[in-house]
Amino acid sequence: MTGRNQSTISEFLLLGLPIPSEHQNLFYALFLAMYLTTILGNILIIIVICLDSHLHTPMYLFLSNLSFSDLCFSSVTIPKLLQNMQSKVPSIPYAGCLTQMYFFLFFGDLESFLLVAMAYDRYVAICFPLHYPTIMSPKLCLSLVVLCWVLTTFHALLHTLLMARLSFCVDNVIPHFFCDMSALLKLACSNTHVNELVIFIMGGLVIIIPFLLIIVSYARIFSSILKVPSSHGIHKALSTCGSHISVVSLFYGAIIGLYLCPSTNNSTVKETIMALMYTVVTPMLNPFIYSLRNRDMKRVLCRKKIPLCF
Repeated sequence: MTGRNQSTISEFLLLGLPIPSEHQNLFYALFLAMYLTTILGNILIIIVICLDSHLHTPMYLFLSNLSFSDLCFSSVTIPKLLQNMQSKVPSIPYAGCLTQMYFFLFFGDLESFLLVAMAYDRYVAICFPLHYPTIMSPKLCLSLVVLCWVLTTFHALLHTLLMARLSFCVDNVIPHFFCDMSALLKLACSNTHVNELVIFIMGGLVIIIPFLLIIVSYARIFSSILKVPSSHGIHKALSTCGSHISVVSLFYGAIIGLYLCPSTNNSTVKETIMALMYTVVTPMLNPFIYSLRNRDMKRVLCRKKIPLCF
C-alpha cells in the first residue's frame, strides 16, 4: 500500500463521515432511508412523465432527464458510503475510485447543464409565449438534451484521464466519503499543475457560466413579470418558476459555498457536510419540490392517487 509510484497503490481508504461509533447504526438507517426516497421519488417522476401524454412537453423532457441524473448521482456515492459504514476496512480499489470520480463528475455536470436548459425553457415560455412552440421545437429540445450528455461525457473523461496519469505514493487515505477530485490531488506525489489548471478553466465553463446563464434568464423573466399588469399573471409566472428556482438554489448554493468560496477555516467535517447537501439532500428533495410545487405534477399525482400528493 505504500510505495513510490502509482503501480503500488491498489486501493484507497475512505475515512467517510465523522460519526461516533455508537451512532453509526442510526445514521446508516437515516442515509438508507434518504437514498431509497431519492430512488423511488425520481423513478416515480420519470414514470409519470412517460405515462401522461399531457406532460410530453419540453419542460418535462428536461425534468425527466434531471430526475434520471439525480438518481444516478446519488447512486454513485451513497451505496459505497452505506457499505463502508458497515465495513471495518472502508476501502475502494484504485480503478473503482477513478470510476466513481468519473460518474460523479458526469452526473454532477449533467445536472448543471440540464438546469440551464430548463431556465432557457422557462425564459422562452414567459418572455415569448406566442413563439414558444416554434422556438422550443422537439428538434431543439432533443438537441439540447443530447448536447448536455455529450459535453458532460467529454468533461468527466478529461478529468479522469488527467487523474490517471498521476502517481500516488505513501498516503492512500482520503478524508472524504467518496473519491473527491480535490482530495485525490492532495494525495498525488507527482506534478498536479496541469490538473489544477484544467480544473480552474473547466470549472468556469461547467459551474460559473451555467450559473450566470441561469441568473440572466431569471433576471429577464422577472423583468418581464414586472411589466405584467395582472396579479394573476404574476402569480402564474412565479408558480411556474418556483420549483426550478428552489432546485437551482439548493444545487448551486452548496457547490459555490464549497468550491468557489472556500474558507481557510473550513474543516474537513464542514466540507463533508456541505458535500452531503448536493450529493444526498438535493437529489432527495427534487421529487418533492417538483411534485408539491408544480401544478401539473400535482394534478397527475392526485388523479392517480399517488401518496406524494398531500
